[in-house]
Amino acid sequence: MAGSERPRTVVAAEAPLRAKASNYPDIFARRFGGRDKRPLGDLFGLKNFGVNLTRLAPGAMSSLRHAHSLQDEFVYVLAGRAVLITDAGETPLEAGRCAGFPAGTGDAHHLVNRGDEEVWYLEVGDRTAGDVGSYPDDDLQAVKRDDGGWEFRRKDGTAY
Repeated sequence: MAGSERPRTVVAAEAPLRAKASNYPDIFARRFGGRDKRPLGDLFGLKNFGVNLTRLAPGAMSSLRHAHSLQDEFVYVLAGRAVLITDAGETPLEAGRCAGFPAGTGDAHHLVNRGDEEVWYLEVGDRTAGDVGSYPDDDLQAVKRDDGGWEFRRKDGTAY
């Protein structure tokens, strides 16, 4: 696309993969083999919320288990069967099921593919500056910067 020219439509499964496989610090990023994200919202210049088409290979997970202070999140499973893991336990999510995660609840969540087939799902989240991501299972916290990127630190505040 030349300059600021944006497409009107795309075939989601043919959209380019995210340039960097994971935004997490390297010590965590290596745990995300088998996960591909196609940032669909970015293709259209969306600024207020993001939309990703995500593929999880067997054995892969969506993210580290996390909760957001200010950002709402939503997932919709298109194909396959994932396991949603939250503070309340595990819930199977097959094609056609969806889940939402309101900001500020502290209920940490992620998806895991424990099956033999790929899982495809849409994830939608807003891009609120100042959002803080908490990770109860890992020594990690994240703060959303004004430029849209994430700043990752250990729980004691030291940088990675």
